[in-house]
Amino acid sequence: MHHNNLYTVESVTAGHPDKVCDQISDACLDACLRQDPSSRVAVETFGGHGLLLVGGEVTTNADFDAAAIARQVYKDIGYDNELEVITKIVKQSPDIAQGVDTGGAGDQGIMYGYATRETAEFMPRGVVLAHKLTRGLEDLRKSGEIKWLRPDGKAQVTLENGRVKNVLVSTQHNEEVDQAEIRRVLIEKLIGPVIGDLIGVDIFVNPTGKFFLGGFAADTGLTGRKIMVDTYGGLIPHGGGAFSGKDATKVDRSAAYMARFAAKNIVAAGRAEKCLVSVAYAIGHAEPLMVEAIDENGNSLKDAVRGKFDFRPRAIVERLGLRKPIFRPTASYGHFGKAGLPWEEIIEL
Repeated sequence: MHHNNLYTVESVTAGHPDKVCDQISDACLDACLRQDPSSRVAVETFGGHGLLLVGGEVTTNADFDAAAIARQVYKDIGYDNELEVITKIVKQSPDIAQGVDTGGAGDQGIMYGYATRETAEFMPRGVVLAHKLTRGLEDLRKSGEIKWLRPDGKAQVTLENGRVKNVLVSTQHNEEVDQAEIRRVLIEKLIGPVIGDLIGVDIFVNPTGKFFLGGFAADTGLTGRKIMVDTYGGLIPHGGGAFSGKDATKVDRSAAYMARFAAKNIVAAGRAEKCLVSVAYAIGHAEPLMVEAIDENGNSLKDAVRGKFDFRPRAIVERLGLRKPIFRPTASYGHFGKAGLPWEEIIEL
């Protein structure tokens, strides 16, 4: 767990090419779950230079048009360029799948969850600030308050001993606006309001200069390439499994959500200032091979987790209601620390 008093975290906007891919993958998942809650879905998206490829495997009774969904998501995010869309989604009949569905884990792997009392979101302050900056870019664009903003963008925050040391914001923009204007307006309308006191803070805005082309017109993106932005900014370990495009029978996603749920509730109940939960699975086995939880001093909180949180894959899906089509909103600005998501709920311990 990070005890480092100097750290940096980043976030990207919903219009970042990797995040566009995550949102398309999760929009396809939601489309399946809406029609068939027991759908099994593994959808990956790749985009770049006017091309979009959606591929994967689904076991579902749902009918969905991945190409239409992809185009709609791209448009919703704020892009208007045409895409050539290729889909390769292999459909398996649910009858075949029932032979393998015994409630065991669909794969091996290790997942982590974390919470800290540092912020109202129970997330590290740097992570909260980075997401506020990128979400702020989207809000300022979609509300029309800043006319020259375009969808692609990134932000990064460095903290030292709890104080913001530097802030970096890069945003795609219209051709007409000059960099001095971008800097002035973003400090006034975004960075100041989010960060607060800017005395002694180094601010970098579009440090490479012009950022006119973005999205798949300029760049490539891929599902699952922003796993630190999705989780805890690299401040705690990550098992390496991405989330988007996977239904909740896949422990990469569901167990990471459950680990966050456990960690957050242990901290909320006053059992720790910070809590790191880790869980590991063997393919085909329902019981995890390991569940561990530690507080900020490295003391085990295993007993607090063991009695209260069931990490068997089916139990997680049931407890957190993960057969509902709730996933597209998770695919930008992080999966944790947002109100209204079932794994963020605080329960009586």
